[in-house]
Amino acid sequence: MTSETGLLIDTARLGDAYAVCEEVRLDRLAQILETVPHVMDILRAIQALELPDAWLVSGGIYQTVWNVLTGRPLLHGIKDFDIIYFDGTDLSYEVEDAVIKRVNASLPDLADLLETRNQARVHLWYEQRFGRPYRPLDCAMDSLTTYASRTHAVAARLDKTGRIAVHAPFGLANLFGMRLVPNYVQPNERTYIEKSERMKVLWPELSVVPWGERA
Repeated sequence: MTSETGLLIDTARLGDAYAVCEEVRLDRLAQILETVPHVMDILRAIQALELPDAWLVSGGIYQTVWNVLTGRPLLHGIKDFDIIYFDGTDLSYEVEDAVIKRVNASLPDLADLLETRNQARVHLWYEQRFGRPYRPLDCAMDSLTTYASRTHAVAARLDKTGRIAVHAPFGLANLFGMRLVPNYVQPNERTYIEKSERMKVLWPELSVVPWGERA
């Protein structure tokens, strides 16, 4: 199929874990993101701010891809753009809040859609918010392994040459295949069900593997 970005995207092959190698999917994802102006603005801002171990992750990436694949407006269904970084030198909320304000100031047109979080301090507030403990993370990418769905676990940033670097610990076949697949590392059943119900309404083409089943 041809997306509104003009890229030819063979979703059947990209969504099949065995049809093409993962490097092809990684390259194709980078190609798609390069065509989306606001995503590139975010990636350039992250790089310019020189935040430690900083990435754009999750919905702002995979939902952007789904909109491209289905020909929908690029911001359709996107609640926020999650920016994560890892700084263990100061775990105070005040320092994190200062970073949040810096990020928002650098992207004023997108500030209402940005959610910036220091992954080094998530364990300090997670249990109070979600009712269960959360281990201290080792780095920003460590957080991806805890997401409710393996499909959500994708991150991007610009490397030193200005090219998009992508990290996806569970691969990208489910993203391109428009499949939500549970991740059982954390007991995230409620979160998974709530997210899958919302996404199924926004992207009816989506298939959802029920919590408790193996993909």
